[in-house]
Parts: sequence; C-alpha cells; structure tokens
Amino acid sequence: MTRKYIDRRENPDTARQCTLAISADSDQELIEAAVDHAVKVHGYEDTPDVREQMKDAIQEGEPRT
Repeated sequence: MTRKYIDRRENPDTARQCTLAISADSDQELIEAAVDHAVKVHGYEDTPDVREQMKDAIQEGEPRT
C-alpha cells in the first residue's frame, strides 16, 4: 500500500495560513484528520466542499521535510 499525504505548504492559497503536512495509509483517514484540523484550528465548517478540497489535495508518497 502506498502512503498518502496532504501538505498544505504546497498550495499557494493556503501556505501562508497553514504549514501542516499529514500522512496516512488511507484516503478516508487522511481526509478525516485534515478536516478535523481545518475545523479546530482554522474555524472551517465540516462541509462537503471542504472535504472535496482535502480529497483533491491528496498525493502519494511522503511530504517533503
């Protein structure tokens, strides 16, 4: 199984607001963690649109260090 990640530093629209990089073995686990962070830290609402944005940000491999 290939590890997957979301690295908000790689998105110019969010890089100034968030430097979070997270990884997981499944898309669902990764989306849940990313949405939880967005809600708790940045005040987003847990909406289908936010979940879709997180899904679109998923990449395979490991985040850069």
